Amino acid sequence: MNPLIGVGLKVLSALAFTLMSAGIKWVGPDFPTGQIVFFRSAFALVPLLVWLSLRGDLLASVRTNDLRSHIMRGLMGSCAMFAGFVSLAYLPLSDSVVIGYLSPLLTVVLAALFLGETVRLYRWTAVAAGFVGVVIMVSPHLGGASLSGNMQATTIGVAFGLLGACCAAGATIQVRKLTSRESTGAIVLYFTLLTTALGASTVVLGWKVPSASQFGLLVTIGILGGIGQILMTQSYRYADASLIAPFDYTTMIWAFLLGWFLFGQLPSTAVVAGGVIVAAAGLFVIWRERRLGLERAKEMETSSRRAT
Repeated sequence: MNPLIGVGLKVLSALAFTLMSAGIKWVGPDFPTGQIVFFRSAFALVPLLVWLSLRGDLLASVRTNDLRSHIMRGLMGSCAMFAGFVSLAYLPLSDSVVIGYLSPLLTVVLAALFLGETVRLYRWTAVAAGFVGVVIMVSPHLGGASLSGNMQATTIGVAFGLLGACCAAGATIQVRKLTSRESTGAIVLYFTLLTTALGASTVVLGWKVPSASQFGLLVTIGILGGIGQILMTQSYRYADASLIAPFDYTTMIWAFLLGWFLFGQLPSTAVVAGGVIVAAAGLFVIWRERRLGLERAKEMETSSRRAT
């Protein structure tokens, strides 16, 4: 274990994913969402397959005993991807990224409903605070003018951003179910294959032929997505999840900087204030879950000693 390397990899993964989102926003007005999803997924397979091969896990990742759960996880994740990409087309980069922070809080709710996890007052309070932060953040957008002048566009962006966060939370629940019996490589590989197939299926709706520069950017988006996934996965090999999970929120910093540098968009006061509240709520949930995990481990150790 090397926590410093783990944190560094996590921060780099956040940067890779934010660069990917910026690229998606850049090409979003020119291509159908399904076409972007295809490139994002298909070319993510390149670094992913290389990584699995170098680890010697490629054949093991192809094997699965629970294809149905992989499909469910893939459908939820694909929904999150489609919705998130639409949100990026209608909202500033920072706004769309920060709305995505609602996902970990929704995961707490879904875990209580579908996994039977016990959620007590502290975490429910954090979830409620997070929802307040989201309301503060999105309220200026509802009914406001978008960059294109369409009075309803930002409302659409917010709606799809919230839908994406909900679907991402659902995908996380599916991943929690899968991790007990499937390898990380299999989970990532089957998800990427399914999103590639779903993206490709939209060709019947009409795709556009990209120019050479646009094709290069679409390929880069996919490669960045694959690299971000690998860096994130590798980060957990060097440090505990409870230590590095908070560094997911560095995407807020990258989104603010890239939004300003590439699109000339600065976050509003409402977005900053709401984003801070949502991030604080998410960090509290992480801290609380870590503390509960330590308490459970201590109780199990005590029970084991008594039994012997």
